Amino acid sequence: MELNSKIYVAWHGWLVWSAIVRKLRDKWYNNLILKSKDELNLLDQKAVYEFYDKEKPEYVIDAAARVWGIKANMTYPADFLFENLQIQNNVIWWAHLYWIKKLLFLWSSCIYPRECPQPMKEEYFMDWKVEPTNEWYALAKISWMKLCEKIYEQYWKQFISCMPTNIYWPWDNFNPESSHVIPALIRRMHEAKINNIYEVVIWWTWESRREFLYVDDLWDACVWLMNNYSEKQFLNIWTWKDISIKELAYLIKDVVWYQWNLVFDSSKPDGMPKKLLDVSKIWEQWWKYSIELEEWLKSEYDDFLNNI
Repeated sequence: MELNSKIYVAWHGWLVWSAIVRKLRDKWYNNLILKSKDELNLLDQKAVYEFYDKEKPEYVIDAAARVWGIKANMTYPADFLFENLQIQNNVIWWAHLYWIKKLLFLWSSCIYPRECPQPMKEEYFMDWKVEPTNEWYALAKISWMKLCEKIYEQYWKQFISCMPTNIYWPWDNFNPESSHVIPALIRRMHEAKINNIYEVVIWWTWESRREFLYVDDLWDACVWLMNNYSEKQFLNIWTWKDISIKELAYLIKDVVWYQWNLVFDSSKPDGMPKKLLDVSKIWEQWWKYSIELEEWLKSEYDDFLNNI
């Protein structure tokens, strides 16, 4: 991408979207096409068609999706499947019809099979059944990736994709109905602390393991991929370092200064038991992450206290 190339960043939500915008601006890209959800409804096929026709972007970084946690995924499966399929049918297909030079699609490690061997290599994708707690979201993501792959094969266009891990960032979504594990635990332990609640119940088995990537590292990888990678094979983006939910919960407990008990409720759904991605392919391409989870939890709690 040239510094004056017209780059459209498809909306994912203010926090993630703002991170890629900040990263592009930091690298002196000066011709960004930015549309909020209110300005461009990606569910509206006509609106997306008119957007491409008017703006004529040269490059697209596609992070658009409806993304919530396990509870919301299980409560609204039809909404997740329909809306996510509709968004990407519009964004990806119209990008193809308007001859975008290159498109990078971001999907999610949650689409790897539940029983996938660890660490999870790109070639293990679709070898087993997906995790039931996010089946509808995973099916949508798989469809989008395959659409990019087939556009690449059939039309010889650089529609590439990558697979990030769980992302964390400042000013996260702390809504108890839709947040992911880190902001959810921060909020629940904070509220238990200030209300003198002597027990926090966690919807995970303590041995479940997850890996986390700071949002700026993700977007640094995305800019690198747009400028350096042009293969059909998607790439995992991760740290190659996971943590048990028990370890994570006690790290957050220390950060929040919650003094009482944590109880792990194994009767509740907790998703895949382990999701460690093999990132040897992208590391061989000379990209690696830079920020450790432990370094940032205190800052995330400070952001929660200052902004929520």
